[in-house]
Amino acid sequence: MKSNDAEPKTLVREFGVFTVTLLVVGMLVGSGIFQKIIPMAKTNLSEFWILMAWLVGGIISILGAFTVGGLASLTEDSGGTYEYFRIAFGNFFSFISGWADFMIIGTGASAAIAVLFAESVNQVIPIPNPLHSLETFSIGSQILPFKDFGIKLIAIITVVFLTLINAIGTKESGVINNIITSVKILGILIIILLGFILPVQDHGTTSDLVIEANSDKGISFISNFFILLIAALWAYEGWTYAANVTGEVVNPKRNMPLALSLGIGVTIIIYILINYIFIHVLTLPGLVLLNDNDVAALTLADVLLGKAGTSFVLILVIVCTLGAINSNIISLPRKYFRMAQEGFFFRSASRVNSRFRTPVNALIYSMLWSCILIFSGSFNQLTDLVIFIGYIFYGMLGVALIKLKINGTIKEKVFGYPFAPIVFVVCAIALTSIQIWNYPEQSLIGLSLTIMGIPFYFYFKNSFKKCH
Repeated sequence: MKSNDAEPKTLVREFGVFTVTLLVVGMLVGSGIFQKIIPMAKTNLSEFWILMAWLVGGIISILGAFTVGGLASLTEDSGGTYEYFRIAFGNFFSFISGWADFMIIGTGASAAIAVLFAESVNQVIPIPNPLHSLETFSIGSQILPFKDFGIKLIAIITVVFLTLINAIGTKESGVINNIITSVKILGILIIILLGFILPVQDHGTTSDLVIEANSDKGISFISNFFILLIAALWAYEGWTYAANVTGEVVNPKRNMPLALSLGIGVTIIIYILINYIFIHVLTLPGLVLLNDNDVAALTLADVLLGKAGTSFVLILVIVCTLGAINSNIISLPRKYFRMAQEGFFFRSASRVNSRFRTPVNALIYSMLWSCILIFSGSFNQLTDLVIFIGYIFYGMLGVALIKLKINGTIKEKVFGYPFAPIVFVVCAIALTSIQIWNYPEQSLIGLSLTIMGIPFYFYFKNSFKKCH
């Protein structure tokens, strides 16, 4: 008992604005940048609308960053959106949001990126599938746990390894993230530069596609543009996670909003430029011919530089996805740590390791569920699920800011208020509605996993009362 009393209760403030900015970029520039252009091209919309989707997705994310920046003045504790919801709406809603993050949004994003990482490794070193005979086994026709089992196993090993690194120390994990993110930004800029300066072979005319794209009108056009937007928003997914590390940020009320805006701003520029290069070099008809699971950047590198370029991009994809997983692992457990401190998660998750001063148990909980989700589905299944559930709660962030400004809880001037939160809420409602309409089964799975949190809320609430 004495040793437990000696355990530290708080985390150490080690992160400055530079580290948090790179944490944001590290979370965002991970997987969507290399893969989402392929399903986007298959909508048959023109280059203009594809690039517009990346810009609109970035603007929506910036509006969200302004919203979170306004909420960041509420607290200097870890927990991010969980803390904001707790102050705005009380314990029940904040718990459900944190539960959704644990069950789907955060761990689902980590699982999806880990799968893409393993798929990239598979293109360098073919990974055997020891359970090939069980590939067709399914649970409810939606979940294929043994499909690509070898790839999933590598994804799990990666999540476990990075969790162990993050358990060692906050400063160490921040330094590793800075290095990985800096390397991948440099690598992507090299690809963009080569795309602009190297000669590109003539792929023929794209007039047929342009005619078809221009013929899309009304409901068909709106539906296809939303497909583009959802794909882009997956690539921007994760910017809210940076707020989870508020308890370890130096001067968080100033540095958190600044880092969020800078990080998303850098990411918008990178995304628009790299996707312009994809379309410029590979053309839309060429992209349409690729499989959804292909990595567009590998085809781009092969066209520009041959085998040497492919090897370079493979390494870059591996570094990018590795960095994105690491960024998620840094931030996500801090939310579960804060929930446990408040008595609304497993009590052991509130402990800070006395040697490393990190939330080791919260890291382990996050790791275990991410590994389970890796078995549950493919990259695209996981990403669609994350976006749908994520934007339900993102929209509520805008509602929270408006409420707290009106009742006077937030007295500071908020940049972009009230325009930013209002537009952000409207976008969130539109996106979730479209997702329910287009993907009712996946939406039902996501909602079911979220609703599962209700009995856990009462369990944690009663357990906390008994302990106090």
